[in-house]
Amino acid sequence: MSLLGMKTVVIGGGIGGLAVARALALRGASVTLLEQAEAIREVGAGLQISPNGFAVLKALGLDQALQRGAVQGQAVSLRDYRKGEVLRLDLTQLSDQSYYFVHRADLIDILAEGAREAGVKIRLLQKVDRVTPATSQTPASLHLANGSHLEADLVIGADGLHSVLRPMLNGADKAFFTGQVAWRAVVPNTMARGPEAWVHMAPGRHLVSYPLRDGKSINLVAVQERADWTEEGWFHKDEPSNLRRAFADFGAEAQALLGAVEDVRLWGLFRHPVAEVWQGGHCALLGDAAHPTLPFLAQGASMALEDAWALADELALSDDAPSGLAAYQHRRKARATKVINAATGNAWKYHLSAPPLRFAAHTALRLAGRFAPGKMLHQFDWLYAHDETARPTAGG
Repeated sequence: MSLLGMKTVVIGGGIGGLAVARALALRGASVTLLEQAEAIREVGAGLQISPNGFAVLKALGLDQALQRGAVQGQAVSLRDYRKGEVLRLDLTQLSDQSYYFVHRADLIDILAEGAREAGVKIRLLQKVDRVTPATSQTPASLHLANGSHLEADLVIGADGLHSVLRPMLNGADKAFFTGQVAWRAVVPNTMARGPEAWVHMAPGRHLVSYPLRDGKSINLVAVQERADWTEEGWFHKDEPSNLRRAFADFGAEAQALLGAVEDVRLWGLFRHPVAEVWQGGHCALLGDAAHPTLPFLAQGASMALEDAWALADELALSDDAPSGLAAYQHRRKARATKVINAATGNAWKYHLSAPPLRFAAHTALRLAGRFAPGKMLHQFDWLYAHDETARPTAGG
């Protein structure tokens, strides 16, 4: 179908919302993006864009903008928290070496500029209270906190964990605490760290670190198992001393990083189910609004980018919006579920506590890295080699 002039409203100015806004606008849709904050911005944190996510940025014409400030990853190093490297995965051996470490704020800036360049109207300070899906007699509509009302041919909920659209399509669901919390921080790269992601593994904890912004900074994510937590969200300011205390038994490599932390945020990790229904009534969910993922496979951003491309693509390939949205859900749901399950399964592998089990697991990893390094890396081909943009497209 032609998307020319399709009146589309995107809720949420994050990675997925900005990407789908550009994807649809480039195909001729008339797109308005509503963001409740006073500016399109992100707080300081890093993320990883693997080749499957980079393929979407390339198809959107934003690949060169990303490459200018991002760090191209060369390896992932799994390390014992005291004894050093256990396994090295050489990312240069991937068939597509487009694996990048990027500051989240930089990616948001690139996507926002790309959306505006494509003609997307970005409206700030616009909080959506509720969405009414379309019926055979009425269009989809949005009711805003300021009392205004909008109608649209298509509404996309890219509004994250607390999506206003998700319960309209699925009813309420309850997240559960995973028994893990995580700290985020960015520190100066005073130790001349190269373009590698390190994962320090310990009983009940792990620490991920990688360089950002041309190698000038290092992103830290530190995860600890904990019995209880009360509130979801990762904007809780914490004291660096609490972080350092939780990882005090880690070796010198980790201590050099933790000692540099001056500002840190802490959040509880909650597991949400994948939404049963992603679309209906000329409305659709995208990214975390449809399938929140835990940060143990570094795929949250790339999954949102894949969703954005697939949604625009299926609409362009279909005869009408309902069939296009149904095809989008069919195309994306199984893959998103597989990725989320894989991410959930990664945490326990990093956190092995029983000494015999840790020894056996780390010995197996060392042997595999020595005698079958390619096999260890290519077990992720199903994830990284996937190219959501490879399907034939219509309308652009």
